[in-house]
Amino acid sequence: MLLKIKMEPIANHQVILPIDYNHIIQGFIYDCLNKDLSQFLHEKGFKYHSRSFKMFTFSRLMGEYKLNKDRGQIVFTGPMYLVITSPVKGFFNSLAHTFLIGNIVRLGNNNLKITSLEGEHIDVESEEIIVRTLSPIVVYSTLLRPDNRKYTCYFQPGDPDYNRLITENLKKKYISFLKTEPPQGSITVKTLSPCKQVIVNYKKTIIKGYTGKIKITGPRELLKIALEAGCGSKNAQGFGLIQLKEQSNTLFFKDLLFKSI
Repeated sequence: MLLKIKMEPIANHQVILPIDYNHIIQGFIYDCLNKDLSQFLHEKGFKYHSRSFKMFTFSRLMGEYKLNKDRGQIVFTGPMYLVITSPVKGFFNSLAHTFLIGNIVRLGNNNLKITSLEGEHIDVESEEIIVRTLSPIVVYSTLLRPDNRKYTCYFQPGDPDYNRLITENLKKKYISFLKTEPPQGSITVKTLSPCKQVIVNYKKTIIKGYTGKIKITGPRELLKIALEAGCGSKNAQGFGLIQLKEQSNTLFFKDLLFKSI
């Protein structure tokens, strides 16, 4: 399922956040879930061997903004939109309950008012979908240097291992969440527009991802996992939210902020 949240600033008609604000949105989501669900997702999640999947992701904030690079800040000057997706039962009921009890929420050092909630079920009707990214897709592998030190290698669409890593990631999520074997077949990603590299500093860790319009082909069950739990890695940190093309006319996803090189 997908939830679109509209928030408006209360004081000074603006919201000031650090440019790299993913950790603030992540904390906001955990704080708005009921205690038991929040604690389960944060501390345990859905296990696949030593891996743990939180099974939710979120978009970048959307709205009118100004950048103050000298201070490392982004200043939103009007309504803001946030999109969250998850297949977890009770996830959105928990969020909606929090918002309906008290529609004033805190984001960083800012108080905001929830002015609109729009939910939408995600259906996959074919083995090919066209999507756009609402947060960067991250695909990586941890490798060893000759001296046995670990390093992170990030991949972009078109790289030889990209489709394999996307497929393996989605199948692990499928097994961890549904407790059954995933469907046969693999995922293929084809770019339909030039992809843009995005670099985010998440809690002093540099994360690289890519945004753009893409076509994804593969088993419908895996495509649904990608749409609801996130495509690629680091979803709970705010990466890998993809939006079906047919949804783009009804949801206001124009004003995305990304840092690129």
